[in-house]
Amino acid sequence: MHPDISPLAAALGIAPEHLILHGRQMAKISLQALKDKPQRGRLILVSAITPTPAGEGKTTVSIGLAQGLKKAGQSVALALRQPSMGPVFGRKGGATGGGKSTVLPAHSINLHFTGDFHAITCAHNLLSAVIDNQLFLGETRLSPEHVLWKRVMDMNDRALRSVRTAVGKPTERATGFDITAASEIMAIMCLAESLPDLRRRLERIVVGFTAEGDPVYAKEFRVTGAMLALLREALPPNLVQSVEGVPAFVHGGPFANIAHGCNSVLATRMALAHADYAVTEAGFAFDLGGEKFMHIKCRQSGLAPAAIVIVATVRALKMHGGVPLDQLTQTDTAALERGLENLAAHLDSAAQFQRPVIVAINQFANDHPDELALVHEFCRSRGVPSATANVFGDGGSGALQLAEKVMAALPPETPKLPFLYQPDDSVETKLTAIATKIYGADGVVLTDEAKAKLALFARSGFDKLPLCMAKTQDSLSDDAKKRGRPRGFVITVRDFEIANGAGFLVALTGTMMRMPALPKVPAAERIQVTDDGIMSGI
Repeated sequence: MHPDISPLAAALGIAPEHLILHGRQMAKISLQALKDKPQRGRLILVSAITPTPAGEGKTTVSIGLAQGLKKAGQSVALALRQPSMGPVFGRKGGATGGGKSTVLPAHSINLHFTGDFHAITCAHNLLSAVIDNQLFLGETRLSPEHVLWKRVMDMNDRALRSVRTAVGKPTERATGFDITAASEIMAIMCLAESLPDLRRRLERIVVGFTAEGDPVYAKEFRVTGAMLALLREALPPNLVQSVEGVPAFVHGGPFANIAHGCNSVLATRMALAHADYAVTEAGFAFDLGGEKFMHIKCRQSGLAPAAIVIVATVRALKMHGGVPLDQLTQTDTAALERGLENLAAHLDSAAQFQRPVIVAINQFANDHPDELALVHEFCRSRGVPSATANVFGDGGSGALQLAEKVMAALPPETPKLPFLYQPDDSVETKLTAIATKIYGADGVVLTDEAKAKLALFARSGFDKLPLCMAKTQDSLSDDAKKRGRPRGFVITVRDFEIANGAGFLVALTGTMMRMPALPKVPAAERIQVTDDGIMSGI
């Protein structure tokens, strides 16, 4: 058995009455635990280079860094996203770290955990059902042809991307499913600061438009109270711990390629209120989760990281340099040098937010010393601190040097966060700022469909919201096949979606889908349970 969570909560100064146990190893923390509690911690954001099938290990490094800070005698807590069962059974597998840098109980966290994803799925689909019910009864001003609100499920399923509902009835219409991680209610949960704030956000969800082009809000369907009832117990953050006893507030799980990619604001505040250092991560690479962490999460909450850690691996950098997956164990400094262009792109992007940046080289067993030395030399040439971290094999001990580099780089006071665009800028200006300054694109092109949707949204002032880019995670461009640091490309926006409750406008680029598909061989095929109930394969 893993250690009980109650003593850890007590050590953090969380009163017993604020602890909502889910068995012995997991708990939710009442929002009362934040009342009159100063946010004393320094926030450290962990991001990464563009992901590859070779793996970067951002979550593993986040956990390892926190464990390294603990070994260095520091008070530290983690704030992480919850895994989605879509990737768990799809391509990626589990998302609780790995080796000696894991949060526990890993199997429970990777599957049902404390039921937050189920609550979000139910609240979302309750609204969907009521919308269709009122359409059937003719009790809404919503036009069936202009319904934007879909259904969701926490599973990868390409067959559900496009469906027809009420077949053969007067209200028959085309719709579809998104994955729960892309639900606006997931984003709302992760940005809400309280139950009243959650209620206000739910009420202002735009579910569609009238035939005349006026927005129709969720509050008009009179079930935001019922939705709030479903979400009430999901709003408090979850508390678990790493294998080395670092407290981890694991809460919320929007993807960074199709949503804003950050754990909940409340989980981050819990970590900041109960430790001197709070280590958090944002999904995929800095161009996705990192940018959205700044422009969406920090802009809305007032949070600001004191430092940024960019995770890279020799393997992934060589893949960005053109080496096939099955040849990555071979030493190839020439390919590594080419791949360092991808790291350079993310360092350039992170530098625009004017805080220290540290490179963490997540070490694999086959990394050659010459290759590791080459990455360190590249970082030195740019004046960027770097450290090799063997967090999978050695846990916190393998991240001591990284922890020391991070602490040494922290400024005495966290500077005010600069933004690359302002909410009142035109959507085209915002798109151009992200595309050129973060992705390295030459510009942005909107399809006719995107222009028409934007014009509809602009009539109601929704063009003044921050942007959430839906873009492939596999490239800085919107073409997943372009690894490394592509140049001479433009970003094509094919459509927009509105997330008024969450407080942002979603721009869909390339062929990005908000319901992922299963791969040819899903990870689900390797998961087994013994007759004694022992699980394996996640």
